[in-house]
Amino acid sequence: VLIAIGRDACTRNIGLQTIGVKINEKNGKVPVNDEEQTNVPYVYAIGDILDGKLELTPVAIQAGRLLAQRLYGGSSRKCDYINVPTTVFTPLEYGCCGYPEEKAIDEFGKQNLEVYHTLFWPLEWTVPGRDNNTCYAKIICNKQDNNRVIGLHVLGPNAGEVTQGFAAAIKCGLTKELLDETIGIHPTCAEVFTTMDITKSSGQDITQKGC
Repeated sequence: VLIAIGRDACTRNIGLQTIGVKINEKNGKVPVNDEEQTNVPYVYAIGDILDGKLELTPVAIQAGRLLAQRLYGGSSRKCDYINVPTTVFTPLEYGCCGYPEEKAIDEFGKQNLEVYHTLFWPLEWTVPGRDNNTCYAKIICNKQDNNRVIGLHVLGPNAGEVTQGFAAAIKCGLTKELLDETIGIHPTCAEVFTTMDITKSSGQDITQKGC
């Protein structure tokens, strides 16, 4: 049983109303612009308190670093809240970076996306004879931007490790062509991202019969 109860934002009794900082009355979180600035120009907010942003410690640390550099170091770099690698550490891990498919459709339009996906079978599962169609991988590509990978999703062993590596490539502008040109390490789970050729729109079978 997985219980995801989230976090409460304790913002209602710290005097924000006195200086006019607006909060989302439904959840107590603070709306900000892309520079973590609230509706009051000299008040900033970072971390889990942000409305509509990820509740992840590394995200808060990165946002805080970049905010300090902008305020005091002359930087203009902003925190990227989209291409954030994260993992659900269930017994079969799930990792993702970038857009979920549904959000990508809303943002770019279904006609402008190509989604590649596949089931796969980790080598270490062959000896115990586990189901060879339990693990899943998917990438979402923006056809209007050179098939740039805007979303990556993987369900399988060590998904966190796999996702962390690909996250750097996504930040560098990874495309489907670059994935296809990358030589995979055989046999690894991450290799599956270098061999994807079935699109979701094709409706073709993605089941696997071996490693």
